[in-house]
Amino acid sequence: MRELFCNAYFAVATRYGINRTSFLRAFSLVTSIRRYTTRGTRRSMATLVLAAALTACGNHAPSGYQGYVEGEFVNVASPIAGRLDQLSVKRGDQVAVNARLYALEAVSEAAAQRQAQEQVKAAEAQLADLRSGRRAPEQDVTRAQLAQAEVDLSRAATNLARDEAQFRVGGIARAQVDDSRSAQAAAQARVAQLRSELAVAQLPSRTDQIQAQAAQVAAARAALEQATWKLDQKSVLATKAGRVYDTLYREGEWVAAGSPVVRMLPPSNVKVRFFVPQTIVGGLAIGRAVALQCDGCGADIPATLTYVSNEAEFTPPIIYSNETRSKLVFMVEARPSADNATRLHPGQPVSVTLK
Repeated sequence: MRELFCNAYFAVATRYGINRTSFLRAFSLVTSIRRYTTRGTRRSMATLVLAAALTACGNHAPSGYQGYVEGEFVNVASPIAGRLDQLSVKRGDQVAVNARLYALEAVSEAAAQRQAQEQVKAAEAQLADLRSGRRAPEQDVTRAQLAQAEVDLSRAATNLARDEAQFRVGGIARAQVDDSRSAQAAAQARVAQLRSELAVAQLPSRTDQIQAQAAQVAAARAALEQATWKLDQKSVLATKAGRVYDTLYREGEWVAAGSPVVRMLPPSNVKVRFFVPQTIVGGLAIGRAVALQCDGCGADIPATLTYVSNEAEFTPPIIYSNETRSKLVFMVEARPSADNATRLHPGQPVSVTLK
């Protein structure tokens, strides 16, 4: 009965432009009168109180639209599971960008990163070896063999010239001259062979081998990046500045992958929701300036309209008809600047004045 009584009087009050706050104060007074007076007396006094409320407030437009502060909280989590080793913040802390929030145990991830680093070093060393050819000591051996072959060639050429001179005067047989010529030819071939071997020793490996090893280096570096990323996920930083509103785990507890540990509210995620009648919603535009008032906030807080709902709602108790169109309301959202958002708190009632 009390609820029906309240709704009935509120329906009457709204017809005279009385806001909900003034009505509730009057209704509270009426309730007190009903409790402590006789039936006839309280009926008369209740009528006087409501009449006074209607008279006092009916001729004045509401000073603002009632609303409340809402926060779009950010749940900070890691994509990798682990034991919570360090919780660096507590409820109510104001943190800056890139400040450490918490850290999970990372023994396995650190070992995987070291392994990936060594694999990168091994792959890069092998690629450098393929590009540089044989080692310098191996090339020195070939150079020494070439020098010896060139000495043998010079001696063979000298012997051939001496044998040919003796053959012309009849001192030796033709067979000895032929042997000297064969020895010189063999020495020349040996010199040519060693020169070719030295040139090959200075060349890098084949192009296909180098490309294959270069791909191995790229794969090792990618594995290192992945290992480093996993290690970094064990130490969670704040991506935005804001206030810590709650911590959901304690140090030593196991945190599942993707489970939030810290709940934050950046100043840019603070907004105000309020409701306006359908008679003025058509004149609202995104970007319009508004002023916010709240208890204990001091001066007005400037804000900007960021959203106007496209769905109408009814202020209860209302039965839809052509006569009740004036009771339709639309939800509107406004956001203060990041500097002013710190003056507001989620759930806080506010009054909004359009500029």
